[in-house]
Amino acid sequence: MADANEIIEISSIPSALALGGTREENLKTFEKQTGATLVLRGQELYISGTEKQVKLATKLVRSLENIWGKGNTVSNADILTARQALDTERQDELQDLQRDVVAKTRRGEEVRAKTFRQRQYIQALRKNDLIFCSGPAGTGKTFLAVVVAVQALLADQYERIILTRPAVEAGERLGFLPGDLQQKVNPYLRPLYDAINEFIDPEKVPSLMERGVIEVAPLAYMRGRTLNNAFIIVDEAQNTTPAQMKMVLTRLGFHSRMVITGDMTQTDLPGYQDSGLQVALRILKNVEGIAFCEFSQKDVVRHSLVQRIVKAYEEHEK
Repeated sequence: MADANEIIEISSIPSALALGGTREENLKTFEKQTGATLVLRGQELYISGTEKQVKLATKLVRSLENIWGKGNTVSNADILTARQALDTERQDELQDLQRDVVAKTRRGEEVRAKTFRQRQYIQALRKNDLIFCSGPAGTGKTFLAVVVAVQALLADQYERIILTRPAVEAGERLGFLPGDLQQKVNPYLRPLYDAINEFIDPEKVPSLMERGVIEVAPLAYMRGRTLNNAFIIVDEAQNTTPAQMKMVLTRLGFHSRMVITGDMTQTDLPGYQDSGLQVALRILKNVEGIAFCEFSQKDVVRHSLVQRIVKAYEEHEK
């Protein structure tokens, strides 16, 4: 028998749906984190369990009210970050994280940090001229960089955005693909286009690219250039060679900002080839003015299953 109960009244149906999540998966996460039982009936959330469990579950649900109260869907990462905040007495920092809306997508969805490390990354993106961010897939390395870059462009802080990544996995096979060079490399740059399209009407992007306001190109295109007044994102940097990494870092011009992102566990380089990202992290770790952000599987903000997949691989590779 449960010896404690609590009912939380929810102001609207959209808020109740945002709290419960898809197929009420959030309630299962709350239960896993607190040991309490949570049942959502219309606009009432019933919490039962021991007094300690109910108290913790109530605090956890309330700590996320800034999100679900506005009808914004609570994610698995939101719940885990809120639990971490309660455990480490960082509730004030949690409230700041929830209130700091970085941008809104074209569909009106709010984009904000979902973990404390993501918030540190966003702060670094806003403040530093050179940022390195490494970590597993799904942690928002590239997406958040594009978000901050697009907002800076729209605010006229920079004249252009340059998005680049090595097409190493294409190798010499590019020559066998149909179409001109741009069409051949586009599949490797697709994730960057997808992120841009979240904030800029896809019909406007070709015009912006023609005028050079947005440039999406393979890393080889950066050689011999000086990139002034630009927000530059180097994606999949684990696939650069040390020479390529040095080349792109030294392209940084006046009033420019550069973000280097990558995942050292997903390199496509031959086994004998050192990763330019790994070498750069080692050489530049004590250079003043450079920000370093490192994500772990706890920062994965995709489907909760992705987090468990990353964790399983990490344990296997130990």
